[in-house]
Amino acid sequence: MSAGFSNKGDLSDDLASFEVLSHPGPSDFFVLAAFESSQHVEAAQDNAKLKRRLLSAWNNIKYGGLSLKSKPRLSKSTPVWLLGRTYSLSSEGEREEFRRAFSSLLWLTYRRRFPPLSGSSLTSDCGWGCMLRSAQMLLAQGLHIHMMPGGWTWPGARHQIKDDLEVKSMHAGLGSRRASDPGRPLRRRSEGGMLDAGEDREESAHRRLVALFGDTLSAPFSIHQLVELGRPSGKRAGDWYGPSTAAHILCKAVAASQLTDLTVYVAQDCTVYVGDVVRLFEGSQSGGNRSVIILVPVRLGGDALNPAYIEYVKKLLQLECCIGVMGGKPKHSLYFVGFQGEKLLYLDPHLCQPAVDVRQERFPLESFHCKAAKKTSFHRMDPSCSLGFYARNRRDFDALRADVTRALTSSDDTYPIFTFVEGSRQKDNGQGLWTPDTVVSAAAKDKPKGRTKPTGMDDFVLL
Repeated sequence: MSAGFSNKGDLSDDLASFEVLSHPGPSDFFVLAAFESSQHVEAAQDNAKLKRRLLSAWNNIKYGGLSLKSKPRLSKSTPVWLLGRTYSLSSEGEREEFRRAFSSLLWLTYRRRFPPLSGSSLTSDCGWGCMLRSAQMLLAQGLHIHMMPGGWTWPGARHQIKDDLEVKSMHAGLGSRRASDPGRPLRRRSEGGMLDAGEDREESAHRRLVALFGDTLSAPFSIHQLVELGRPSGKRAGDWYGPSTAAHILCKAVAASQLTDLTVYVAQDCTVYVGDVVRLFEGSQSGGNRSVIILVPVRLGGDALNPAYIEYVKKLLQLECCIGVMGGKPKHSLYFVGFQGEKLLYLDPHLCQPAVDVRQERFPLESFHCKAAKKTSFHRMDPSCSLGFYARNRRDFDALRADVTRALTSSDDTYPIFTFVEGSRQKDNGQGLWTPDTVVSAAAKDKPKGRTKPTGMDDFVLL
C-alpha cells in the first residue's frame, strides 16, 4: 500500500479515497489540501520519532558501556585510600576488603525509561543529569553511614567486583560480614542460602536505602524530586547543574523528606559557622537528636585546579568523616571517593541503564553497585566542587572540626580551602540563619561575577 494511507479499517475505504483524489472536482481541492497537510504532520511526527530513536541509540552507545577505553590499573605497590580507610593491595586480605568496600558504595547513573520529569516529556537524564547523580551518590554515602551497621558490606560484592589486580578468584566464604563477626560465611538467598534475622534486617535496610533514590515520582531523593526542587532557582529538567547548586538542592531534599533525624548544612563563602551547625544537632520534631551532613562548595583555583590544593584534598579524603567530593573533570561530573598516588578514585554516573522499579519487593540491586574502580589525575579535576562530611552527633562534629582543621593547616601561606568560625552567620553579618528556605537566594549569590559565560564546573555542559 502507498505510504500515507491508513493501515486500519477496510481496504475498500482507502481505495475509494484514492479514486476521489485521482479525479478531483472543484470542492475536492479542499479535501486534497487537508490530506496533504495531514501527510506533512505525520511526516514531521515520524521525523521527530526517528530523531528521538537516533539520539537514544547514540546515548546507548556513548553511555551504555560500549566504551573501548582500557581499564585503569590499580597499583599493588601503593596504598589506596577509600573514604577514610587505607588498603594495601599487596595483601590478598586487604584486596578483598577493598573490593567489598568499593562495591558496597551506592552507584547512581543515568537511567532511561522512567516516568516523565515534571514540566517535560523527558524520560531519561542521559547527557545532562550527571551532577545530580553525583550529588545523589554523595548523599547516599552519608545515609549509608547513618542507616547501616558499622562494617557492613553488600552481600553481592563478592560476585560483583572485577578488577585488574591479577589475583585469584575470591574465596567462597568471603561474603558480607559484620565487623563483630568477621569469620562467619554468608550465602545469598539467590544461592539457596538462608539469612538469619540480623542479616535479613540489614538486607531490608539496604533496599530501603536504594529505594530512596529510585527513579520514581515518590522517592524523596529521586532525579524527579531533585529537578523539582531546583525549579525555584530557575533550573528545569534538561538543564545543567553546578556543584554548589546541587548542594543546595540536597539541603532542600533532606528537609522535605521524612528523615527527621538527619539534616544538611551548606557552608557559605567557604565558611562553616560552628554555632549554626551545633544548633542543628539540638533536636528534631520527634524529640531526638539529629545527625548532620555538612556540604562545603569551594573553588580550588581559577580555570584549572591549583596544584597547591592537591595535598589538602588528599588529606580530607583520608578522614573517616569525609563522605566524598561531588565535582568532576571539565564538562564531566564525577563522584570522588578516594585516591592512589596522584590519581583520584571515582564513581562515574555516565552509564545509561534501564530504570529499575524499586517499588517491587525484590527489585534487582546489581545495577546500583559498580564493578570496578576508575581513576583520573588530580590535575584533571575541575576546581569547582562540593566537599561532603558526616557527623552523627555533637561529639562527632567536635572531632570532625579538629580533624579537618588539622588537615587544612599549612606551614606556608596557602589560603585554606575553607574555615570554621565561631558563632553564627546571623550574629556575624546580620543575615538569617542558614535554612532550606534561603538556599535559592544564597545559590544566586554563589554565582561567579564578571563573567557572561560560566566555565568549569559552575554549570556542566552537554557532553
